[in-house]
Amino acid sequence: MAIHDCDSQPGLRPYLDARHEMLSRLEAITDSTPVSLEQALNRILADDIHSPLDVPSFANSAMDGYALRAADVTDEAALTLVGTSLAGHPFNGSIGPGECVRIMTGAALPLGADAVVMQENCRSEHNIIYPRGPVTEGRHVRLPAEDLAQGERVFAAGTRINARVLSVLSSLGLEQVYVQRQLTVALLSTGDELKSPGELLAPGDIYDSNRIGVGAMLERLGIRVLDYGIIQDDPALIRQAFIKAATEADALITSGGVSVGDADYTKQVLEEVGRIGFWKLAIKPGKPFAFGHINNCPFFGLPGNPVSAAVTFHLLVRPALATLAGETLKPTPLLQAKALMPFKKSPGRMDFQRGTVSTQADGSLGVVAAGAQSSAVFSAMAEANCLLHLEQDRGNVSEGDMVTLELIDGLYW
Repeated sequence: MAIHDCDSQPGLRPYLDARHEMLSRLEAITDSTPVSLEQALNRILADDIHSPLDVPSFANSAMDGYALRAADVTDEAALTLVGTSLAGHPFNGSIGPGECVRIMTGAALPLGADAVVMQENCRSEHNIIYPRGPVTEGRHVRLPAEDLAQGERVFAAGTRINARVLSVLSSLGLEQVYVQRQLTVALLSTGDELKSPGELLAPGDIYDSNRIGVGAMLERLGIRVLDYGIIQDDPALIRQAFIKAATEADALITSGGVSVGDADYTKQVLEEVGRIGFWKLAIKPGKPFAFGHINNCPFFGLPGNPVSAAVTFHLLVRPALATLAGETLKPTPLLQAKALMPFKKSPGRMDFQRGTVSTQADGSLGVVAAGAQSSAVFSAMAEANCLLHLEQDRGNVSEGDMVTLELIDGLYW
C-alpha cells in the first residue's frame, strides 16, 4: 500500500487554479439602490461617479500670507496692504500695481493677484508689506480644476466606499449615490463538540470561535449576516439548514464538516442538495475547503480548524464575495522580505504561514514566525501582521532566504 503524507496526497487542486475556477462561476448581483452619503460607508458603487464641478472651483491660496502680483516683488518692493481675503469671505475688489491683500489658506485669490508669499517671508510695518523674493507667477496658488475637472470620472463602478472615497464624494457636493444591493450571507458551524461562548463545556467540547470570527469579518465588509448558529452532526439537520439558507441568502458559509471524519457530513449533504465545484486544495492551512452551489446560492465550506478557516476566508471567500457584490477587488500587493529565522516547509502544498514583518536598520524588511504554525493555534494568528506565500514546490526556508508576503494588519480581520 502506498503511503502519502499530508503534503503529497494526489488530486489536490492548486490554489490559483481553484481560485480562478471559483470566481469564473460567480455572477455579480445587479440590483442597486440610492443611499445618502451618511449611509454609503462600506457600500459598493453601482455607477461611475463623474465630477459635477471643478475642484477647486476657484483659485485659492495654499498658504497664510499675502496675495500679490509676482512682477511687483523686487528687492526694493514695498506693497500697500489694501484688504483681507478669508475662507468664505473673499476680498471684494482687485489688486493693482504695488498692492497686496492679506490672505488665509483656502481663501479666494483676489482679482489681479497671481501669487501668494507666505507670511514668514514678509515684513509688515504700518500697512506696508515688504515681501522677500524672488516670486514666480502661480506660487502657492491652487488653480481651478487642479484636483478634478468638471465631467472627469472620479470613481468607477465597483469601488468600495471607504472613508477616503467618502470624503471625495462629499467634496463634490453629492447628497446620494447609487450602490449595489447589500449582500446577505448565511453562516453556520457544524459539530456536536461545539458550544457557544458562555455555555458550560462538557468533556470533549470546545467553544465555537469560527462563526464569531467569520461573522465579524463579514460585518466589517458591510455584509448582512444570517447567523444560523451551531448545527449538530446530523445529516437531516444540516440538509434542512442548507436548503433554507439557499432560499434566504446570496451565499452560504459553513465551518467544519468538510474533512474525512466519520461525522463530517457537510460534503455528503452538499452532494445531495447541490453540486460541488471542488474540494481539497493544495494549500496549508486549509486543505479541506469546499466550493459549490445549492441551486443558485454559492456554497463555501471552511475547514474547522480556526486558522484554516480564517486563512481560506481571506484567500478564497473574500474575493468570491467581492465578485458577488460587484466590487472591483484590487490585486493584493506582495512584498519581499528576508527570513530572520528558518521556516519549516515541505514541497507539495502552497503554505501561507503567519509572520511578523518589520523594517530593519538598513531599511529592508525582515520577517519571523508569529508563534506556532499549527492550524489550531489562533492566538499566534492574532499576533501576525502578514501571511507568507511559500510556493507549492518550495522546501524548507533557511535564515537569510527571501520570501514573499502580504500584509494583513489593519484589514477587515
